[in-house]
Amino acid sequence: MDQARQLLRGARKVCVLTGAGISAESGLATFRDSGGLWEKHRVEDVATMEGFERDPELVWRFYNARRKAARTAEPNPAHLALAGLGAGRKVTVLTQNVDGLHQKAGSDDVVELHGNIWRVRCSQCAAVYADRPVELPFPPRCERCPGMLRPDVVWFGELLDPRTLALAEEAAVSCDLFLVVGTSAQVQPAASFAFRAYDRGIPVVEVNKEPTPVSNLVAVSLIGLAGTILPALVENRGN
Repeated sequence: MDQARQLLRGARKVCVLTGAGISAESGLATFRDSGGLWEKHRVEDVATMEGFERDPELVWRFYNARRKAARTAEPNPAHLALAGLGAGRKVTVLTQNVDGLHQKAGSDDVVELHGNIWRVRCSQCAAVYADRPVELPFPPRCERCPGMLRPDVVWFGELLDPRTLALAEEAAVSCDLFLVVGTSAQVQPAASFAFRAYDRGIPVVEVNKEPTPVSNLVAVSLIGLAGTILPALVENRGN
């Protein structure tokens, strides 16, 4: 912890990669927690374009349930600690999460690698809308064409938006310190950003419940809950 605090004190630009683990501490379950199933349906059924084309109503039942859970979830101490980290320094959060909890906590520079559950996108004309109702009636239709709306998230098998990737790449290679928080570091290309930082000689600090593929390259690995470790790290960050 002392070494991590020292690295943080000297950093003026911090890049943070967050994953499902930080949202799990706010009570949001992940596919990994449920063995890759939702109501006995596989991830391929509810989080792929093929699943959406086959049974869009099932997919929307799944995402309406996720929206309902996200609406009642609150940022936990880890989210709040990252939001407070920006005083006197630039902090960019690269998140794999789609729940909006970083913004709700007060982080203002968030790159959503996998989209946002509170936006919808037309599956035909690609128009994007911000939408906050907890449950969308089925079938949700586009205002500009007859197409059906889908969640504006990156499903399994889909590519990330090139503009989003460019923002993430720039933040990862231009920071003074790279934090990896609550992610298994197994989903690409998100996991690659820690390696990009490391290749540039940027120190990497990991905060996770267990070791990950990036553990062997980090300067410091802090094992435990992000909601416990990050507040302790930030409160002693110095100037």
